[in-house]
Amino acid sequence: MLNLLYAAGTAFAVALLAGPLLIPVLKRLKFGQSIRQEGPERHYAKAGTPTMGGVIILTALAIPSILFAGKSPQVWLALFVTLGHGLIGFLDDFIKVVLKRSLGLKARQKLLGQIIMALALAYIATTYFSRGTDLWIPFWGIQIDLGIGYYILIFLVLVGTTNAVNLTDGLDGLAAGTTTLAAAAYTLIAVSFAKPELAVFCAALAGACLGFLRYNAYPAKIFMGDTGSLALGGALAAVAVMTKTELLLIIVGGVFVLEALSVIIQVISFKLTGQRVFRMSPIHHHFELSGWSETKVVKAFWLAGTVFAALALLILTASHTGGM
Repeated sequence: MLNLLYAAGTAFAVALLAGPLLIPVLKRLKFGQSIRQEGPERHYAKAGTPTMGGVIILTALAIPSILFAGKSPQVWLALFVTLGHGLIGFLDDFIKVVLKRSLGLKARQKLLGQIIMALALAYIATTYFSRGTDLWIPFWGIQIDLGIGYYILIFLVLVGTTNAVNLTDGLDGLAAGTTTLAAAAYTLIAVSFAKPELAVFCAALAGACLGFLRYNAYPAKIFMGDTGSLALGGALAAVAVMTKTELLLIIVGGVFVLEALSVIIQVISFKLTGQRVFRMSPIHHHFELSGWSETKVVKAFWLAGTVFAALALLILTASHTGGM
């Protein structure tokens, strides 16, 4: 338990210290965020805010993870997946912000990087950590062997989670706050599955995101960029795979799921009927355009994230009680 507190506290402190060091540098380099013209008008004022702040989160996550759980191969794998996605996001941010190419990495380039990460995670987890190819079913506490289909599942979990967190990162503090809650829940989940080192990793992730919130909450002094959002999704997906809780991740990350579903629903509806279901997607923009203030939307989504995290822990408790 002390290691969890040390990891979270260290990550929080590193993020707090790194902010004042990195933000002025990014400002001098003019690594500012560009704002989509089709987005809410109130966001135009955010143009030029330093981005690529995910570097703060990754640094704050890596240091305590190595200090307090550096002997664990599973933690190193989680870091590899997280930092790998952080690199993909960094390249995307660099192309958009520094090279001034609005689209960043091409979709197929991002997908190729994510496929490589998924294959590495699947191969190492199943081959070296005896993860197997079974899928744990919450509530019933049973496991179903998916065989080769499990590799497809890992790809879907990894790509789905990274892109869902990326979509959520649209308001000040939204992605960082909801990831803090999800990481805190996964700290307890890892403990319940006798994965203390992964619990340290999750505690560090929660502390890093919470520290980053000091500079990312409204009005944000820095954005995490794809460097942060893709990495956060990769971290959650990696932990879900190694704790065999891929299905539980859907509940823990309920806010991310809703954000992604809103985009899917919007696209399908518009293509089939020419009508939009939401004023704008992802769904947090719908509430903004409905008259909610940005802080009200973020607080409401944080509350939803808390409910989803609590629900996931209740399901986990019920699954253990059921004789898993």
